[in-house]
Amino acid sequence: MAVTGILGKKIGMTQIFDERGDVHPVTVLKVGPCVITQLKTQLNDGYDAAQIGLVEFVKASRVNRAMTGHFAKSDVPPVREIREVALEAASGEDGEQRVKAGDRVTVEIFVDTKFVDVIGTSKGRGFAGVIRRHGFGGGPKSHGHMFQVQGSIGASSFPSRVFPGQRMPGHMGTDQVTVRNLRIRGVDVDDNLLLVEGAVPGARDGYVLVSKAKAPPRERRGFAGAETRDALKASKKAAGGKKK
Repeated sequence: MAVTGILGKKIGMTQIFDERGDVHPVTVLKVGPCVITQLKTQLNDGYDAAQIGLVEFVKASRVNRAMTGHFAKSDVPPVREIREVALEAASGEDGEQRVKAGDRVTVEIFVDTKFVDVIGTSKGRGFAGVIRRHGFGGGPKSHGHMFQVQGSIGASSFPSRVFPGQRMPGHMGTDQVTVRNLRIRGVDVDDNLLLVEGAVPGARDGYVLVSKAKAPPRERRGFAGAETRDALKASKKAAGGKKK
């Protein structure tokens, strides 16, 4: 078995050019190195997974005794962020598991991968009203009206209560957001950098979990970027062949 995901941080956004000269907005992620702190097995836990932690400097005084003993079992350094990732079925020559507690996980797991799923925490917006939080249109904007207030939410004498899930003002942001099928535009093994096309949820230096795409899109001929033939050239060639 092999690990399918890795922990990292969001560095920021930039843009790169491909072989055709087309520009692509990319997000730079510094992923890993990570260490496997525990293996979940079907026999002991009911499912197969790997618990990984991002290798960062953590003071020993910041780790409680329970986690200190947990890390000591696998003989790994203390880590601040821990996540669970799935394992893909890829057994070794002897049929045993390839990964074990204490192994390191680096960005090399994405060398032959085209698409990834990224999980992050969205930016916190504090207390927000219904217009900003839910996109309400508001009321009249004339004098004497509070147009940014949602208005009455009562249900008269029946059922005399507010239904659960009513869209109201409240805390906005800091939600777990998953962005699927982001195309990998570059992998830097030396600096543990991963370049993905598109935006990633969260602020700079925010923790993200990057994993191989669960349902990658099916690439059609001529529509998958520089890895396939140019659609414009292909159409012109086909049109020229028909005239003959």
